[in-house]
Amino acid sequence: MRLSGKVAVVTGAASGMGKAIAELYAAEGAKVAVSDLRVEAAQAVVDGITTKGGTAFAIAANVANEDDVQLLINTTVEKYGTVDILVNNAGIMDNFVPAGDLTDELWERVFAINTTGPMRTIRKVIPIYLEKQRGVIVNIASAGGLMGSRAGAAYTAAKHAVVGLTKNVGFQYAPKGIRCNAIAPGGVNTNIGTSITSPNPFGMERAMAGINLNPRAGEPEEIAKVALFLASDDASFVNGTVVTADAGWTAY
Repeated sequence: MRLSGKVAVVTGAASGMGKAIAELYAAEGAKVAVSDLRVEAAQAVVDGITTKGGTAFAIAANVANEDDVQLLINTTVEKYGTVDILVNNAGIMDNFVPAGDLTDELWERVFAINTTGPMRTIRKVIPIYLEKQRGVIVNIASAGGLMGSRAGAAYTAAKHAVVGLTKNVGFQYAPKGIRCNAIAPGGVNTNIGTSITSPNPFGMERAMAGINLNPRAGEPEEIAKVALFLASDDASFVNGTVVTADAGWTAY
């Protein structure tokens, strides 16, 4: 029970990696706020957790909306007394749109969810962490935040920004007992592909140029195990860095 007595907030937790993280955290003793736009699906995750003896509640939250972020953290504190672990998992793809075809609307939407959302949740929990002089943040970045063409221009830039935010928060707040790390998954079998509605042919062709080098796709549970390590005291000396979990894809 590596997270016994801890309170965790997981965004985008109704499916995929977020769901696997919420379930594993609960199994390891954490009380979990299962946050997602789709609150019915989030409630199904909660039902599964409570059936197995865990503690969790579902809450609808759009991380691109400041009011929702405030409600998410405030409600968690009201229910469980504090927040110890924040997992910024919510994210969308960008249809592989290259810079020449990029619209302001797509750029702003991808950044609002993938980058500004994590900034807002981090900003909200920092005062809680400072008061306790401890706290953990786990950001879900991407291999697309390490490489130049694993997605379109907006997603690539947004995930690079998440990496920078992770390093900044990790270093600046290290003396305050706060750890902030990111995971950069490679291809993982989740439903994020549903946010790919009409892929740009040129952008997709360029992004897929290295797909034959990918050893294999991962499972959400494999990413959850990395997230558990980073949230636990086992990672007490790990801060401000990115753990790549991609079966070796980016090592080429």
